[in-house]
Amino acid sequence: MSATADGLPPLRDVIRRHGLVAKKSLGQNFLLDLNLAARIARAADLQPQATVLEIGPGPGGLTRALLASGAGRVIAVERDERAIAALGEVAERYPDRLEVVEADALTFDPLRLLDRKPVQIVANLPYNIATALLISWVTVEPWPPWYESATLMFQREVAERIVAKPGSKIYGRLSVLAQWRCEARILFDVNPAAFVPSPKVTSSLVRLLPRPAPASCNRALLETVTQAAFGQRRKMLRQSLRSLGGDTAALLAAAGLTPTARAEDIPVAGFVSLAQALAEQRSLGHDVRS
Repeated sequence: MSATADGLPPLRDVIRRHGLVAKKSLGQNFLLDLNLAARIARAADLQPQATVLEIGPGPGGLTRALLASGAGRVIAVERDERAIAALGEVAERYPDRLEVVEADALTFDPLRLLDRKPVQIVANLPYNIATALLISWVTVEPWPPWYESATLMFQREVAERIVAKPGSKIYGRLSVLAQWRCEARILFDVNPAAFVPSPKVTSSLVRLLPRPAPASCNRALLETVTQAAFGQRRKMLRQSLRSLGGDTAALLAAAGLTPTARAEDIPVAGFVSLAQALAEQRSLGHDVRS
């Protein structure tokens, strides 16, 4: 067994020794190309002595690249107990710089471990929880958030939805929520052959930078109006927003939106205005719900 540049064994040997056969139920596609992992770490633009939160490290390919690239500390959250021992070997190579947490990322609260800044999220996200995690990070309160950047791997289709602009058929709720609070861009695509097992789709690395002062509105109401609008995206707003209750025409007028427009035509600022108008309408008692 030959060692790699960081003195650790090749990832294929790690996977074989620890029986790390990727599980579809966990959305696992292991990144074995250490050169690509290093490219991702460079793209994350790690700040000196940054604390990095990594979700779904698996056998630790990206983890190793992050540590080699100068991350002061990596907190690796892994649900699969089979990977814990493999990650433990990486922790031994980098004493006091890697903390492995066996937990479900959807319920894990990283704040209890984040005792120093800056904090950056870098992850090859498990496909089956990627969107849910992103929404939780861009809707976190208070804002600005506890992280300074997020460099994340998604399926190309999801990445395109994140950065989609109004007028596009893939522009939707995820686009609005992500772009409301963050600047988002696709950095580069990754061929399926870079993963084991190879997914059927291309992946893309997306970088998100939190906006220090996004347009102010009630986050929950923004989620409400985007869900209503895009839930019936083929309908005009005067129809799709009826589910919100109250006077739909007055709501749209207050937001400065055309009743015959459709959700995909409305920019992020328009949805913010809609959420603001809905908050005002409900505060005045124009809606039967609190």
